[in-house]
Amino acid sequence: MTPVELSDRLWHFAARIAKVVDALPETRSGRHVAGQLIRCGTSAPPNYDEGRVAESRADFAHKINIALKELVETEGWLKFIVIAELLPEKRVSPVQDECSQLCRILNSSVATAKGRKARSPDAK
Repeated sequence: MTPVELSDRLWHFAARIAKVVDALPETRSGRHVAGQLIRCGTSAPPNYDEGRVAESRADFAHKINIALKELVETEGWLKFIVIAELLPEKRVSPVQDECSQLCRILNSSVATAKGRKARSPDAK
């Protein structure tokens, strides 16, 4: 996958997150989750794009790592949506799967940029 293709994939993911946010119920918890999810779920693409024009390898790794951290937070909020039954699991699971795939891709990119082996997604 080229950097442009990954950028496009991240932007499409952010648009899907926006649709999930719009589908959340207008309850206190729904509004709270919506606010959290719209921030973290839409921040990976601009961070990734900024990393693509980084001034150094270390700057690239830092920006991509920020995008990864935001996606990991997004994964958590998507999980919470299912656990709290704010939306049906079948509505959220395709977005969860895409988020997981994007996390693995960015984790590998960070590892490559830092010259180390990629961490397991479950590693703390």
